[in-house]
Amino acid sequence: MATLSMGSSYCIPSESLQHRAGQNVYGIANNMEASRIKGSCVSFASLTCDERNPLQNLRSEGIRLGRKRGQHVIVAASPPTEDAVVATEPLTKEDLVAYLASGCKPKEEWRIGTEHEKFGFESETLRPMKYEQISELLYGISERFDWDKIMEGDYIIGLKQGKQSISLEPGGQFELSGAPLETLHQTCAEVNSHLYQVKAVAEEMGIGFLGIGFQPKWERKDIPVMPKGRYEIMRNYMPKVGTLGLDMMFRTCTVQVNLDFSSEADMIRKFRAGLALQPIATALFANSPFTEGKPNGYLSMRSQIWTDTDNNRAGMLPFVFDNSFGFEQYVDYALDVPMYFVYRKKKYIDCAGLSFRDFLAGKLAPIPGEYPNLNDWENHLTTIFPEVRLKRYLEMRGADGGPWRRLCALPAFWVGILYDEVSLQKVLDMIADWTMEEREMLRNKVPVTGLKTPFRDGLLKHVAQDVMQLAKDGLERRGFKETGFLNEVAEVARTGVTPAEKLLELYHGNWGESVDPVFQELLY
Repeated sequence: MATLSMGSSYCIPSESLQHRAGQNVYGIANNMEASRIKGSCVSFASLTCDERNPLQNLRSEGIRLGRKRGQHVIVAASPPTEDAVVATEPLTKEDLVAYLASGCKPKEEWRIGTEHEKFGFESETLRPMKYEQISELLYGISERFDWDKIMEGDYIIGLKQGKQSISLEPGGQFELSGAPLETLHQTCAEVNSHLYQVKAVAEEMGIGFLGIGFQPKWERKDIPVMPKGRYEIMRNYMPKVGTLGLDMMFRTCTVQVNLDFSSEADMIRKFRAGLALQPIATALFANSPFTEGKPNGYLSMRSQIWTDTDNNRAGMLPFVFDNSFGFEQYVDYALDVPMYFVYRKKKYIDCAGLSFRDFLAGKLAPIPGEYPNLNDWENHLTTIFPEVRLKRYLEMRGADGGPWRRLCALPAFWVGILYDEVSLQKVLDMIADWTMEEREMLRNKVPVTGLKTPFRDGLLKHVAQDVMQLAKDGLERRGFKETGFLNEVAEVARTGVTPAEKLLELYHGNWGESVDPVFQELLY
């Protein structure tokens, strides 16, 4: 197995690594785990991932924070670090690199973590769910199906059960962050169980859920604002750095999959393959052609929105293809992405636009003299939004939300490619001579033209067909009989007709130029 060759020792000071309750931190026990590392120096010069990674080696017992109310635990709001974490000495850049490197896992421990968002709406009026309805829904699911509640102040903002969590996006989009699972059968079973539970409560309330990438009917002013402190900071900052950031926050839904790597070299290979192929995933799952009741000129409006949300923290990350790329280079990039907030004393402190490098030096203006802990770093990494995102795993972020069968197809697509050595190498060979300009061209044109985007001497559809075959082959070699999960998008690749184009055909035909039927067509 490949080795990490960073060539130096990374010293991690006495620190509590605490992870946010109620928000799935993939690859980490979700029950508010604390790892205490006592002045440990870890050499990565010859570390293979057959060994336990350094943070796991030094992990002590998990700590669950919460208090019993009846039969349920009330989990502190995300992220509940407050002042419990006090760094005895400032973190260094090497600590931040080591944090990412600690995600390495041997292949037998690789898992699949799937996240998806959906729009809740009133069945009679089609209007978005209000927070009061969302609150009732969350309480109902908690009581009926034994989920722990996640609170921010007096507001319920999510649920947690084992390694799964339910959270709210800024406009009330309902998100399941799934547990890390071994097979796609388990992933699809998790999705089915979640949707059954949500529907069991929601239907009694006259609430339905829509699987689509962009709110098709309602204006931004019609969307409720969730009572979460971090979103207020983002809402104020977004218009300063792009024209579409508020639409991203309040009117988009996605499905993504989180996947592991064995080493720095393995991470690099998967990151490059994921970035290069992300426009193909965007095209295969394109499902957001309507805005405010009319066609918007795009097949994936959700993807288009990311081109003018905040280009300091989004995009195709050309430096990933540089020979020098690795964990350290990603840390350098992340340090230069402007911050959103710091969480202290149960409050979000507005640090929008400020530098994490200044924070490392104790020079963050709103909290001068304070230094970050690793939880602050973890939070900062979640505010970076490229097409593929690195944390202690890789997130594939390019797909529109969709109906439930497509929620199983997206992880199947990426697992077949990235978790199979033969298919991964064939993808890397395929993309080896793609230029930065070509990758950017695909990123920019696919939201408009989908699989019909011209590429070299053909169409992107032809590349997608080859990639789909590699995904299928990779799943077959895994030996879990998972290839059937690709069926939902195999036809898209074969015909070149995206889900969005089928919706547009219905809109101009049977639907009589109304988007209202989409709420039934894509109803969960």
